[in-house]
Amino acid sequence: MKQQGTEVLKMDRKVKQKMAFILFRSLSVMVAGLLFWILGFIVYNGIQVVSWEFLTTAPTEGMTAGGIFPAIVGTVCLIAGSIVFAFPAGLMSGIYISEYAGNGRVVKFMRIMTNNLSGIPSIVFGLFGMSLFVNTFEFGDSIIAGSLTLGLLILPLIIRTAEEALKAVPASYRTGSLALGASRLQTTVRVVLPMAFPNIITGLILATGRVSGETAPVLFTVAAYFLPKLPSSIFDQVMVLPYHLYVIATGGTDLEASRPIAYGTALVLVVIVFLINLLATALRRYFGKKVKTN
Repeated sequence: MKQQGTEVLKMDRKVKQKMAFILFRSLSVMVAGLLFWILGFIVYNGIQVVSWEFLTTAPTEGMTAGGIFPAIVGTVCLIAGSIVFAFPAGLMSGIYISEYAGNGRVVKFMRIMTNNLSGIPSIVFGLFGMSLFVNTFEFGDSIIAGSLTLGLLILPLIIRTAEEALKAVPASYRTGSLALGASRLQTTVRVVLPMAFPNIITGLILATGRVSGETAPVLFTVAAYFLPKLPSSIFDQVMVLPYHLYVIATGGTDLEASRPIAYGTALVLVVIVFLINLLATALRRYFGKKVKTN
């Protein structure tokens, strides 16, 4: 009787396990299917518009004709500018919190504030950037104002990612390096940082993806409604793809004429994000292999 009860219990566990696996597999397939559905929808509607002329010319006729080249250039400038500002600052902050600050109240406070910053809506960053960079520093609506605002937006993400990547490096590496006579700075720069860098790149990928799709911060600090020319300095206003997409898809133009351009703009934006992520992933693999060979 006991044996029979044990067998029934085992069968019950196997059934529950199979049901759990089926549920997890179904949810994974649904998520992947949803992603491919969205991408397929954008590609199907946008590929009809995308051409060499669309990618290399400026918009005309109230943005119902022509291309999106100024918006592409503006988006790339903002992505590059925000990363140039946020990545070094976030990396150094992560190094300080992980390697030098210990576990005192100051560090706990910094972690709480970083988490709070990462949860603030992007439109609040836009208002702050307009007040500080556009008005107080008198940068005006410009690339530098938009880049600094977006840099502040992604700074908490880079800090947390860098900190977690550094913490993941085994303590034995630090102990061994210090035992050989290296200073803490030498240990951090030559031992810990190279080991953690592949995972730090992950934070850079996530930050790039977020920056490229933000509309509210650039609306307050840099975006132009219609500016069919390229910027000549970091103090110039530019068109950007997310805001350009919003404008031509919601109002201010002939919606029927501009709808195909909106889909084409969305497709180009997705491709830019994909290419940047591909480059960052290649860098991650390169540094990962370098760490393994060393």
